[in-house]
Amino acid sequence: MIKYLLTFLALLGIGYMFFPLVMEFSTPTRLNPLAEAYVSSSVNDLNMPNVVTAIVVSYRGLDTLGEVTVLFLATAGVGFLLRKRNHEAIFRRQGSEILRIGASFLAPLIIVFGVYIFTHGHLSPGGGFQGGVVMASGILLMVLACKEFSFSHNLIHFVESLSGVGYVLMALTGLLLIGFDSFLDPRFLPKGEWLSLFSSGAVPIIYSLIGLKVGSELSSVIDSMQTGGEK
Repeated sequence: MIKYLLTFLALLGIGYMFFPLVMEFSTPTRLNPLAEAYVSSSVNDLNMPNVVTAIVVSYRGLDTLGEVTVLFLATAGVGFLLRKRNHEAIFRRQGSEILRIGASFLAPLIIVFGVYIFTHGHLSPGGGFQGGVVMASGILLMVLACKEFSFSHNLIHFVESLSGVGYVLMALTGLLLIGFDSFLDPRFLPKGEWLSLFSSGAVPIIYSLIGLKVGSELSSVIDSMQTGGEK
C-alpha cells in the first residue's frame, strides 16, 4: 500500500511541475531569428532543401564529428568487454523455412534502403546515422532468422576503417582547399543543381561515409554480442 501511495505522490509531483508548461504552451506563428537564419542559409549557402541535414552536417558539424567518435568508442568498448568473456556455445533454434526465406528476401532490400537513406539525406528526411542503423538491422534480421548465417568480419572491419579514414581525409582536404577559417565547411566541392543527388557540396559524401561507418560499427556490435550457435 505504501509503495502505491509513494508512486501516486511521485506522479502527482511530476504533474505539478509540468502543469505550468502545458498551460503556457502556444504554437509559434513564426520562426525565431536563429531558425530563420538556418532556413535561409541552408538554401543560399549549401543549395540544400533539407534544413536539418544542413544544421547537422555543416553548421553543427563539430558536434556530429563528436557523435561519430562516441559511437566508435562505444563499439570498441562493447567489443573489448565481450571478447574478455569466455563464451560457451548456446542453443540457437533454427528458424522455420518461411522465416529463413523471408529474411533472405528482406535483408538485402533493407540494406539497400539504408543506403538510399544516407545517400539522399541532403534531399529527404534521413541521414548517415539513420541509414547505418537500417543497414545493421538487415544484418540483425539474418542473424536472428538463420542459425547458420555468418558474415565476413574482415569486410566489416575494412568498411569501418575505410569510412573513418575517408571522413578524416575529407576534413583535411576541406582545410587545405578552403583554409583553416572554414573548418568543417562542405563547400569545397561544387553545390550542384537544386534537388540533384550530387549537390550540396560534400554533404552526400560525408553522409555516405557516416552511414557506412555507423552500419559497420553496429554490425560489429551485433557480431560481438552473438555468442555462437549450437555445437
